[in-house]
Amino acid sequence: MAGQPPAASRILLLLLTVLPLTLACFAFLLQWRGGLDDPATRWSPDRLEFPGMGGDGPGGGDSNVPSRSGSGSGSDCVDVLGRSRTASFPYYRDWKFDLGSDLRPQLCITTSTSAGLEQTLPWIFYHKVIGVSTFFLFVEGKAASPDVSKVLESIPGVKVIYRTRELEEQQAKSRIWNETWLASFFYKPCNYELFVKQSLNMEMAIVLARDAGMDWIIHLDTDELIYPAGAREYSVRQLLADVPGNVDMVIFPNYESSVERDDVKEPFSEVSMFKKNYDHLTKDVYFGNYKDATRGNPNYFLTYGNGKAAARIHDHLRPNGAHRWHNYMKTPNEIKLEEAAVLHYTYPKFSDLTSRRDRCGCKPTKEDVKRCFMLEFDRAAFIIASTATEEEMLRWYRERVVWTDRTVNIKLLRKGILTRINTPMVIVQGLRESGVFSSVIASAQTILSKDKLVSIENSNSSTKLESGEVSSRKIGTNRESQAMPRRVLESTESDIHPSAVPPLSPPGAGDSLLLSDAFRIQ
Repeated sequence: MAGQPPAASRILLLLLTVLPLTLACFAFLLQWRGGLDDPATRWSPDRLEFPGMGGDGPGGGDSNVPSRSGSGSGSDCVDVLGRSRTASFPYYRDWKFDLGSDLRPQLCITTSTSAGLEQTLPWIFYHKVIGVSTFFLFVEGKAASPDVSKVLESIPGVKVIYRTRELEEQQAKSRIWNETWLASFFYKPCNYELFVKQSLNMEMAIVLARDAGMDWIIHLDTDELIYPAGAREYSVRQLLADVPGNVDMVIFPNYESSVERDDVKEPFSEVSMFKKNYDHLTKDVYFGNYKDATRGNPNYFLTYGNGKAAARIHDHLRPNGAHRWHNYMKTPNEIKLEEAAVLHYTYPKFSDLTSRRDRCGCKPTKEDVKRCFMLEFDRAAFIIASTATEEEMLRWYRERVVWTDRTVNIKLLRKGILTRINTPMVIVQGLRESGVFSSVIASAQTILSKDKLVSIENSNSSTKLESGEVSSRKIGTNRESQAMPRRVLESTESDIHPSAVPPLSPPGAGDSLLLSDAFRIQ
């Protein structure tokens, strides 16, 4: 009897030692065989699984996943766009994202861009991941250079349209020149000229989309990403599939990037904090935090706040400026999405100040910039970039654009003004680390022959637009032919079609009592 307790103690000690070791070995075997999902590694770059692939909702991981900052970019495209490595990535097949043309609805994106591959490739393949099948890229500048355009043309589903004399002559025959809805933007420089050019390109894209069998079309810039929150999967295709059949246009409110550093190189991979749109906030939260949210800037957002729209491809569809669509025969039935958004990466790089300045020849005065830029912040940024030293520009950029005050950031994150959205960043990082971008570049450099380049003469000759009489070569600068379009416009039925919707600022502090119904409708 006296010797039993030590024996029992030894047995108990043995069990306590063996049992944890056994359980640890069992867990190791399960995980090694793929039987357990480790939450700690689910959102790491090594595990390329995104919302919609599993049982998560569309917003899974966006608000609580810590932000990761990417490394600086290298000097050439391959270094910037990817460090090639082998990984399992279920959204593409043989680098082509060939998910089948029978999937519905079919969505296309049209854009007018001069950006390089470091911006356009992540933009294209991110949208391929979420279900966009076709892209109509109206290119000029750097985007039209052979080193860039031949890569873009090698990507399945991408059609490149160059701004040649033939294209301008064709767009000069557009009926837009004989109508009033865009007339207030004619013959003005910089942003106004771009706005007209975008509208003409959108009109041509409608024809191309119809010929390609598309169901929906959306106009985006290459500094914007669709964020399909609210869908059953992280898919814009699924989002649009759930839209009622009687809806003609879907409005995506825009969120604006809130960069936390002044040395961002790859915005899609490094920026995860965004300022939410007024339409996704309560009135009390919006106006109660307006001062902290504007940080001394002219408006709540640095640039526009009225979102972008996707439209069903119907007969008589037309653009209504870069932000909306309309129909010649009826007023579109539209809805505004309550969760999904367009993420606008606004001035995310310090170099954006000078690059925008270099694209416009206006004088850096308060009066002259009004005829060149529609929004106040763009005007202020152009003036500072044209008149200040590098040091002064950087100080201004840090004060107006970069969110360096962590106390304010945390406060606005808690209030819901700011939000963390990590999924696009994780997707782009996964694409880059899987070697998608570098593979596309390498493939285009070795396979694409010169005779495979599509000439704009052939591609544009098959696109038919209704005729007008004004040359689009006079969009922004030449005023010699203004008399004729003005005379034509005066004879049209100006009250039938609403004016084009320009980029609009969000409600200001003075609008807290009398909110504009027009803003919510637009």
